[in-house]
Amino acid sequence: MMAIDVQTLIPLFVAIPLGMSLLVQLVARRRHAVAEALTTATLLVLTLMSGISVGQCGIYHLGGWPTPVGIDMRLDALATLLLLVVSVVGLAVSLYSIDYMRRFTARSHFYSLFLLMVTGMNGVILAGDLFNLYVFLEVAAIASYSLVAFGCAHEELEASFKYIVLGSLSSALILTGVALVYGMTGTLNLAHIASRIAETGMSMPLLLAFGLFICGFAFKAALVPFHAWLPDAHPSAPAPVSAMLSGVLIKAIGVYVLARLAFNVFGIGANELSLLRWLGLLSMVAGGLLAVGQQDIKRLFAYSSISQVGFMVLGLGLGTPLGLIGGLYHLVNHALFKPLLFLNAGAIEYATGSRDLQQLGGLNRELPVTAATSLVGSMSIAGIPPFNGFWSKLIIVLACIESGFYGFATAAVLVSIVTLAYQLKVQRMAFFAALPDALKGLRREPPMMALAMILLALGCIALSFAILTGLRDPWLIGAAQQTLTAGIFGG
Repeated sequence: MMAIDVQTLIPLFVAIPLGMSLLVQLVARRRHAVAEALTTATLLVLTLMSGISVGQCGIYHLGGWPTPVGIDMRLDALATLLLLVVSVVGLAVSLYSIDYMRRFTARSHFYSLFLLMVTGMNGVILAGDLFNLYVFLEVAAIASYSLVAFGCAHEELEASFKYIVLGSLSSALILTGVALVYGMTGTLNLAHIASRIAETGMSMPLLLAFGLFICGFAFKAALVPFHAWLPDAHPSAPAPVSAMLSGVLIKAIGVYVLARLAFNVFGIGANELSLLRWLGLLSMVAGGLLAVGQQDIKRLFAYSSISQVGFMVLGLGLGTPLGLIGGLYHLVNHALFKPLLFLNAGAIEYATGSRDLQQLGGLNRELPVTAATSLVGSMSIAGIPPFNGFWSKLIIVLACIESGFYGFATAAVLVSIVTLAYQLKVQRMAFFAALPDALKGLRREPPMMALAMILLALGCIALSFAILTGLRDPWLIGAAQQTLTAGIFGG
C-alpha cells in the first residue's frame, strides 16, 4: 500500500507547484499575503511529501501509457534526496521572502516564478526521459532568468541578459546531445538508452553527445571554465533568489543530471572520471582564489559556490563508494550552509543598504541572529570541526588518499584553508570591526527572516551530528550512492 501511495505522489511533485504558480497569478495578484501563504503552504506540503517518500522508489507512467510512447517519472533514493533538499531549502527561502520581498512591488510575480522554478527542478529530478528532462530544465532556467532580473535595476538586467545568453548556449549544446542520442539509439527513455549503450557500446556520435552533455551541464553547475554567468547573477539577484540558485538550482539541474547521465546512462569510464576530477579541481581552486579578493559579500559567496561545487564534482570524479558518499554529502551540506550565507548577506543588505564589506562592521550587536547564524555558515563551509562541512570534506580527502590521488587531497586541504581565510575576513569586517556611525541604531532582523536563518543554521548543526552519532552513511547518502553505482534506477 505504501508503494502505491508513493507512486501516486510522484507526479504531484510537479503538478502541485505548477498549479499553485498559476493560482498565485489568478487569485493573489493584488493580495500579497495570500501569495505568501500559498507559496509557503506549497513548500511545506512538498517537504512532507518528500519525507513520506524517503526509502521508497517507483515509476509513474504519465497518462497510463507505457514507454516508449508514454512519459516516465521515476523516484529512487538519489531523486528522493534531491527532492528533500529542494523542498527544505525552498521552504526556508519562502519564509525569508515574506519580510524580505516587501520592499518590492508585484510580489505575486516573484512567488509565481519561485514556484515555477521549483516545478522545473522537481521535474528534472524525476524525469525518466531526455526530452522531458530538457523541458523541465528550461522551465527552471527561464524562471531563474526572470528572478535574477526581478528588481529591474541596471545591474540586475545586465546580469540576467548575460545569464540568458550563456544559458541559451548551454541549452543548445544539451539539445544537440539529445538529438544525437535519439539518432543513435532510437529512444529518449533513459533506461532504454542505458540498455542499448550497454549492448552496443559507445560509438563516436554517442561520445560526442556525452561531451556536449558535460559542457552543457557543467555550465548549469557553474564549473570552471563554464562559470562566467554566476559571479554576476548571484550578487544582482534578490537574496532569496541567490539562495535558491546557489543552494539547489546549480545542483538539481547541474551536478545531479551530470552524475545521473555519467553513472546511470552512459556508463562512466576512466577517461570520463579523470575529466570530472580535473573539472572539480579547477573549479575548487579557481573559485577559492577568486573569492579571496572580493569586497562585495554576495560576489564573494558566488565565487565560493564555484569552489564548493568543485569539491562535489571531485568526489564524484573519484568514482569510488567513499568518493561518491563524500561528494553527495557535501552536496547536501552545501544546500544548507550556502543558502544560509546568502540569506545572511541579504539581511545585512536589508538593514544597511550595502554589500560592501569595507562599509560594514559591528553588526554582531545590531543584527545578533544574522551574526550567530553567519558564524555557523562560515565555519561549516570552511570545514571547521565539528561542523557539517568538515565531515564531507574529510570524506573527500580520505577518498582521494584511498585512490592514490595525493595531489588532489592536498589541493582540497589547501582550498579549505583559503576558504577559512575569506570567511574569517567576512566575519571580521562585517561583524567584529568597529561599528560605523552611519550604522548605529539599525533595526533587528524581521521575524520571518530571522526564523529562516535559524532553521538553516539548525540544519547545519543537525547534519554535523550525523557522523558524530555513529551514522556511517548520513541521512540518505549511502542509498543515493548505491543508486549511482547500481545502474539506471536500480535496473
